[in-house]
Order: sequence, then structure tokens, then C-alpha cells
Amino acid sequence: MYKTVTASDLEFLRVAASPDRVLTGTEISEDYSHDELAGVKHMPEVLVKVASTEEVSAIMRYANEHRIPVVVRGSGTGLVGAAVAIYGGIMLETTGMNQILELDEDNLTVAVQPGVLLIDLAAYAEKNNFLYPPDPGEKSATIGGNISTNAGGMRAVKYGVTRDFVRALTVVLPSGDVVKLGGKVVKNSSGYSLLHLMVGSEGTLGVITEATLKLLPLPEVSISMLVPFQTIRAAIEAVPAIIKSQASLTAIEFFERETVLFAEDYLGKKFPDTSYPAYLLLTVDGNDRSGVEAELFRVADLCMAQGAPDAFLVDTDERKESVWKARGAFLEAIKASTTEMDEADVVVPRDKVAEFIIYTHEIARQLKLRIPSFGHAGDGNLHVYVCRDNLDEENWRSLLAEAFRLMYDRAAQLCGLVSGEHGIGYVKKPYLLASLDAAQIELMRGIKKVFDPNDILNPGKLF
Repeated sequence: MYKTVTASDLEFLRVAASPDRVLTGTEISEDYSHDELAGVKHMPEVLVKVASTEEVSAIMRYANEHRIPVVVRGSGTGLVGAAVAIYGGIMLETTGMNQILELDEDNLTVAVQPGVLLIDLAAYAEKNNFLYPPDPGEKSATIGGNISTNAGGMRAVKYGVTRDFVRALTVVLPSGDVVKLGGKVVKNSSGYSLLHLMVGSEGTLGVITEATLKLLPLPEVSISMLVPFQTIRAAIEAVPAIIKSQASLTAIEFFERETVLFAEDYLGKKFPDTSYPAYLLLTVDGNDRSGVEAELFRVADLCMAQGAPDAFLVDTDERKESVWKARGAFLEAIKASTTEMDEADVVVPRDKVAEFIIYTHEIARQLKLRIPSFGHAGDGNLHVYVCRDNLDEENWRSLLAEAFRLMYDRAAQLCGLVSGEHGIGYVKKPYLLASLDAAQIELMRGIKKVFDPNDILNPGKLF
């Protein structure tokens, strides 16, 4: 189906890019065979650490002409195998394209290369008194990866997801042609939105080599509040009431005590409170401290009316560090607590979150598995982890498949979808295909065929 990389292909790549950035065989670290969860593994035949749009264009044109598969990789923090070279071929790593190119303070935009890390962009924006709102938990992810998966994060309740902040993209098509999509304009009704089609396409339609992103003025004040609840259901069922109250919350995060305890062990630091089964972490930002505090106190009263026994302001440096470091470490903490795990990041209507989480506990009891979870309760996006612990390979694969089947079936019954922000990649393909009708699948395949008729760019992903 695809051409194996030969000596002549390597010779071309070493001319198209600097020879020291073209790696083969044992020069390629095993880390490049998998992503964060390592659910699927395969080594690329050659790794090229690209440095420019021109290099990417030349390599894509050559690969297309010779039917060599190409996969693009950023930091490798994905969770669904989207950046794994399952057919070998060429892997393009973009982490070296990590320059912030322009800050346009008049148009409130920033232009970046795809290898810029989220943590670096957020710090750069804040240093210049701006906010880049998308805030996924993995801060070492690249912006190119965030755009490719339409990453969301904790501030999505108020500000939206990555798609809402992409103004323009420079993209290399599988043919090698370079296209510039969008611009610094605020609105656009000029034909099909190819820009937004590219966002969330998981590297299957084109290679992003530059992005212009929307910024906002940096709020002067941001305060969080930790609210404990006696039951998981009480915690999650308070969320629709909070939202209906028209409280201007930046984040509404849900987690269970078990997950907090994992984070304590992982970080070696105590959380402010671990005496209750479930918690909501709420954040409000704005430009007036008294107004922000008043909003939080109003929400605290509402939570207590919904059964919360207390509410703790996260207003000291010590508490902020304790709470937000723990929240940021949940994934790694759960991963460290087991021998292997896999994740479902289903998204369901907000009023169905409690029902779904409680159902995962039923699955855990039924299958005798450990299934911790946490999530963005404000937008219905849940992160549910199935842990292997001491299961042998055969039982693990069987029980994992059954747990996923049950969870995705229930999500569909609740009018939910397979992924809220981590994407489909390779490992979630069966669940996406089962959730879509034939017409939608054919439309997606048709779009892929238009962009990539030879199916060389990230083949085998999505569908």
C-alpha cells in the first residue's frame, strides 16, 4: 500500500532538511513510537525535526509523489494514538518550530509556530497583559497539537475552546501546496470555513506551520473556591443550578476524593481538604476584586442551598499552589497509581453528568475494575480512566473493551459524544464509527479524499 523508505528517500530528506535533523533506526528514541498513554505503538522509519514551512512543503510534495505515509508530532502528549506512525514512513516533529512571531496589540492577536508550548504562550501573553484562554490540563502540549485536537480545558465554560481562538492558519497540504486560511479579521462569511475544518482534524488534512490566535485583555483578578459535597450526585447536580443562576464562572471542575488522594501521593503535598467524597472547584475572574468575591460568595450560598456543607476560598498563594498543582497532576497521578490505563473523555449534556459518573461506578463494581474520574463539569466533558492494576493481559483487554462498550453506549443514550477534547486518533476509531450514521462517515471520508487523495497524511486515524 505504502512505499518503504529507502536510501534514496533518506538522501532527499537530508537535502530538504539539515542532515543532523534526519534520524533513522536506533537514532530515534522509543518515545516516538507512542503517545502519553502508549495504547498503540509503532516506530517511524525516519524522524525529521522540521524547521520551516518550506521544509514541510518539500517533504510533503516528495512523500505524496512517492506514496510515503507522513505523521506529524508535537510534544507527544496525546492520549489516543493520533501521532503514532502506525504505517511507519516519515514522522515530522514540529517542536523545533517554537517561535512566537508577532504580538499585534491593536488586533489582539499573536502569531506563533506550531511547536510553541501552551505554557510558554500563556506566560508570554500574561507578561504582555493579555490572556490566551484555552487551558487544557497538559501545559507542555504544543499549540499545533491543541489546534489539531480542538483542545478545551478548564476555562471553556466562560471562554470556549481552541477553535474559538484560531484566527488564521498557514497549512501545508499533502500535495505540498501551502495555503493561508483566515486572517486577523473578527468575522468572515467568505465561502466554506476551511480554517475551522482544519481545527480538530488531528493532522489528517494538512500540516499546520503557523497560527494566528486571538487574545483577550488579562483580567486583573482571578479567585477560586473549593466546594465539598457529601455525595457525587449532589456535587454534579449543583452544576446546572449554578449555570442557571447566570454566575459568570470561568471554570467549574469536578473531582472525587480518590483522585485527590492520588494527587497527594504523586506530588507529596497535602490538599486543603480530603474529608468529603466529591468536590467542585469554581473560578471567577474579572477586573474588580469586590465584584469577583461577591460573585463567588453568591455561588457559595447557592451551593450550600444545594447541600454543600462548606466552601473554601482559594485566595492565598499556598492554597492556590496546592489546589491547582493537584488539579494539573490528576492524569499523571492516576497513571502513577496503576500498571496501565486507558481513558474515555466522553462529553454529555451537563444535566446528564451525574448520571454518567454514577454509571461508571456501577461498571467498576460489575467488572471489578478501578475507574477513577474527574472532569469539566461546566461543559459536560468527563475524563474517565480504566485502570489495569494487577490484571493479566488477556483479562485486561477483555474487561477494558467491555468497560468502554458500556460507557460509550450509555453516553450515546444520554445524547453524548465520543470525545470532548482529546480526539479520536487510532484507539477510539471503533467508538466514533459506531456513533455516527453512514452519511456522516461518508462525508468525512469524502473530505479526506479531497485534501489527501493518496491518503498519505496520518493514515488510519479517525475513521
